[in-house]
Amino acid sequence: QVQLVESGGGLVQAGGSLRLSCAASGSIVSVRDMGWYRQAPGKQRELVATIIRGGSTNYADSVKARFTISRDNAKNTVYLQMNSLKPDDTAVYYCNAHTWGGNGYWGQGTQVTVSS
Repeated sequence: QVQLVESGGGLVQAGGSLRLSCAASGSIVSVRDMGWYRQAPGKQRELVATIIRGGSTNYADSVKARFTISRDNAKNTVYLQMNSLKPDDTAVYYCNAHTWGGNGYWGQGTQVTVSS
């Protein structure tokens, strides 16, 4: 089992920045990759960014050059630095972890609201 707890969401004006954190606990050694997803009202949940244990990253086209995913292995924490935020970035952001065994885990979500 892996437990994920997100923090760092909030309200920000367009053009501003936020940093989300996701602290993982439990069977950390079984985690293959972690990532961030988001879900806006009336829309499907979509991938934002992922990072594998070796450090390689992947981003949705809509956030490339604005968002950066990183991890602190010592703290078992993944971060999402979000810059140049736009109203379209407004959503609930969820942390996700996949294990080598094929299991997936989700955090409770954190709301990000970008005002115009």
